[in-house]
Amino acid sequence: MGRPATARINIDALRHNYRIAQQLSAKGAGQVMAVVKADAYGHGATVCATALADIASGFAVACIEEALELRAAGIKQPILLLEGFFEPSELAMIDQYRLDTVIHHQYQIDALVAHPCKHPIRLWLKMDSGMGRVGFAPDEYRKVWKQLNDLSFVKDIVLMSHFACADEPDSEHSQQQLTTFNTYTHGLPGERSFCNSAGLVALKAARGEWNRPGLLLYGVSPFLQAHGIRQKIQPVMELSSAIISIKAIPAGSSVGYGSQWIAHRPARIGVVAIGYADGYPRHAANGTPVLVNGYRVPLVGRVSMDMLTVDLTDVPEVQIGDRAILWGDDLPVNEVAQGAGTIPYQLLSNLNRVPVEYHGILIPDHLHEVEI
Repeated sequence: MGRPATARINIDALRHNYRIAQQLSAKGAGQVMAVVKADAYGHGATVCATALADIASGFAVACIEEALELRAAGIKQPILLLEGFFEPSELAMIDQYRLDTVIHHQYQIDALVAHPCKHPIRLWLKMDSGMGRVGFAPDEYRKVWKQLNDLSFVKDIVLMSHFACADEPDSEHSQQQLTTFNTYTHGLPGERSFCNSAGLVALKAARGEWNRPGLLLYGVSPFLQAHGIRQKIQPVMELSSAIISIKAIPAGSSVGYGSQWIAHRPARIGVVAIGYADGYPRHAANGTPVLVNGYRVPLVGRVSMDMLTVDLTDVPEVQIGDRAILWGDDLPVNEVAQGAGTIPYQLLSNLNRVPVEYHGILIPDHLHEVEI
């Protein structure tokens, strides 16, 4: 009942995509750390993690708040803090809830020395091999590895880095990063982790004991150009709404704020109940496709806060109440992102106000809250 905008999440597709990631990782004898940060890219972190709990090797989140949410939902697999901890006070919770953490700066090592963990901990030591963001410089990596290895409560150190250009398979930068990483970690013991979604698919030599796909799990190709992986994975989210108004306008009439779109012929304009307050991109260009009853129709005029408009002139059979798909199985979110000059990560994680429905395998009813 009420406003028709809905995000449908296909849990079966999520599990299918995880299996694809497993198959790719197995070629490098690796495991899959499912990235569920930012509420699983808008898909619901606790639901997605629970749905994968029987097959996932572990989960990766951005911060301790996201990790504790998973622990409270009953997730017992390893959970990795991808940004590490931000202040020493978090170490007590990391220790209590048996979390893995990335180490990317000296202040984190100093905090570990000053506040030893009571339980053995696995650390992921990050090298900046060419991303230029966080991580230790290659020439200091071995020194900081020794600092961590000397701590009695450190049980494992995973050697880790992150690609800057893995979504461009022909980029030489990725190979340079991998060469740097391999050179400066040569001889160091420990499991390795380099691959995000694009790296896992395209950079076989980088597949390690731990791989960290995110976008791939949600059925979205991580590549800017067409790639065969698109036919193997299944979109997990379908964002849809409905046509709430249809009107005929004469040639020369404008549609939407700023009157930026003007009909060059008599047109039949449909209004869809979804807008930028729901997460649909405000800057989507005229012509960005919307799927109405299986027909691709073009977005026309500026996207409003609660509505957008499409040109139904060539599909006269469409009526008020008919379903409009903004992205999903037959309309990849990549296309919408391209039309808006952005990336699918932003569209998925910016979803707001839209009710979410889960379909597929039953979510276990043993979920319970635990004290934190």
